[in-house]
Amino acid sequence: MKDKVFKFRGKTMEELTKMTNEEFALLLNSRKRRSLLRLNRHDSKKILEKVDSGKSKLRTHSRTTVITPKLVGKTIEVYNGQKFIPVKITEEMLGYYLGEFSQTRRIASHKGIGVGATKSSKNQGKK
Repeated sequence: MKDKVFKFRGKTMEELTKMTNEEFALLLNSRKRRSLLRLNRHDSKKILEKVDSGKSKLRTHSRTTVITPKLVGKTIEVYNGQKFIPVKITEEMLGYYLGEFSQTRRIASHKGIGVGATKSSKNQGKK
């Protein structure tokens, strides 16, 4: 049985890595395509330059950077407003924003129902 080959919009990973950012942008939806084609956002351009230079530790505050084939296989620490969350980039993440993979809010954990949950129930156990 053959292993399943990853494809993004009909292109294999080898074809995607050979593409320029402009060619890859044409495979994305309109909002992400515009942000990739402009690349006037200083931080998006900066992180792509760091990847090209071969830096080992990549940290960014830019949650709006679109994940491109150049970023696949790297670990980027994305700031969530409190701390840097390491995000390992895989093929399935292509075309998403970096911010989608570092949560900014905690999951709420509420106390259970019972004695002590409300002010009125605190006095019920005492007699």
